[in-house]
Amino acid sequence: MTMKPLGDRVVIKMLEAVETTKSGIVLAGTAKEKPQVAEVVAVGPGGLVDGKEVTMNVSVGDKVLISKYAGTEVKVDGIEYTILRQGDILAIVE
Repeated sequence: MTMKPLGDRVVIKMLEAVETTKSGIVLAGTAKEKPQVAEVVAVGPGGLVDGKEVTMNVSVGDKVLISKYAGTEVKVDGIEYTILRQGDILAIVE
């Protein structure tokens, strides 16, 4: 099944969280923070959203930094995705 987001929405897949600290300490599963870096899987067409013209600034394959609690999590074919508005994306990671 494929997802095609509407309006200014973006579908992302969260990247795996780092399991060790910089000093080499392995973190337990409960000590890990929710990752904030994700890969863009699908992008909506933009256009007129809520009475304002929106151009999409991200594209499929971009790595992005998102707000910690942004979006709606969905599971499709056993894979977890997050659907959010482009405005919840803080930056493109290069």
